[in-house]
Amino acid sequence: MKKPDSTPAHADRRPDSGFAYSRPFFEELVDSALAHAKKLGATNAGAEASEGCGLSVSVRKGALETVERNRDKGLGITVYVGKRRGNASTSDFSKAAIQQTVKAAFDIARFTAEDPAAGLADAKDIAKKQVDLDLFHPWALTSEDAAQIAMECEAAALQTSKHITNSEGAGVSAQQSHFFTAHTNGFRGGYASSRHSLSVAPIAGKGSGMQRDSWYSSMRDAAELASPQDVGRYAAQRALSRLKSRKIPTTECPVLFESPLAAGLLGGFVQAVSGGALYRKSTFLLDSLGKQIFPKHIDLMEDPFIKRGKGSSPFDDEGVRVKARKVVDAGVVEGYFLGSYSARKLGMKTTGNAGGSHNLVLTSSRTRPGDDLDAMLRKLGTGLFVIELMGQGVNYVTGDYSRGASGFWVENGEIAFPVEEITIAGNLKTMFKGIQAIGADTYNYGAKTVGSILVNKMKVAGS
Repeated sequence: MKKPDSTPAHADRRPDSGFAYSRPFFEELVDSALAHAKKLGATNAGAEASEGCGLSVSVRKGALETVERNRDKGLGITVYVGKRRGNASTSDFSKAAIQQTVKAAFDIARFTAEDPAAGLADAKDIAKKQVDLDLFHPWALTSEDAAQIAMECEAAALQTSKHITNSEGAGVSAQQSHFFTAHTNGFRGGYASSRHSLSVAPIAGKGSGMQRDSWYSSMRDAAELASPQDVGRYAAQRALSRLKSRKIPTTECPVLFESPLAAGLLGGFVQAVSGGALYRKSTFLLDSLGKQIFPKHIDLMEDPFIKRGKGSSPFDDEGVRVKARKVVDAGVVEGYFLGSYSARKLGMKTTGNAGGSHNLVLTSSRTRPGDDLDAMLRKLGTGLFVIELMGQGVNYVTGDYSRGASGFWVENGEIAFPVEEITIAGNLKTMFKGIQAIGADTYNYGAKTVGSILVNKMKVAGS
């Protein structure tokens, strides 16, 4: 199976944004909310006005199923009275509604218990410049065009083989939004962004032997989406490869996580070293700063400034400046993911991660350009190649990991047969230290980019 390239698809941009409200209007709205908060006696305040709109279309078996158009707007206000905090929101942009919302937030703050860590981001941490990261590419898509693209994608899947017998459908989504935010510690900023996607889920086989799989393409710019035909064919090949799956005996062996699932492992690390888990002491990586958590060949970079990146942003959710940094250097944790509140709780400084991480890339100094999936299977040797995980069996307090799985049994570096109805188990701390290799078959999942990950040993519960 070869993943589809990001080749030009059905993209037709138009100069107008499709938004009902302008940036100047949002600035005026936010400024009036902050002014009213100060008038009521607030010590500090922050406000954000936003708008989003889009189109989602789904088809199944060559027929239109759903057409959904969404348009939403809102203004949120956070008010501080000393160390007391209150917030409220409204979708009504009238002057009276804005003032009522500010008053509601102010009243909540007055009667809320004090929190020593509460407050806006410190003025010294505020982003002074806003870089254009090319995040906004509106897609002038009619529902008829979207349905046609989805049908082409599904048809490509169904035509791949006579063994593709059904479909859960295909879908196209075009979404865009913009916002403006400001607070009384000196921050002002906002930008527009877009996210478009194409997906399909074909079914192979019949009766009790049926197998399902799916694939999708998601980009800021619709011109960079993989073609409907490539997405459809690849999804079909994935479903076909799972036919005649069988169980395997319980064993202990190396496990290779396909790159989309490897992004989930990286997400487990991010969650474990993020502010909320750290100050609540609900993480298996407590006090891990400066400690060897991964093997020495592992590095993790964060870069908020990648053009068109899905995790790119010129500032975090508090208006704090962001920066490119090495989160893990030679296996050692060099930084956490903190916003201002969690940083204060921990007696540390914000890392500009209020709202989450920005464009993480996990790499290994052992990885070579030719380390594609076939090469990773050879490195696996004999063991389990996992392409699907089920359930939520991860305990972030202890690191215990247990998930339902399916994939392929590999012998002597080659896929022997598909497997299903198994459970893989281990502990994330041990799994992180047991990473033997990371593939060059990189996959981008939101704000995370990583190749397939080979873990040296896990328990596999089968028949």
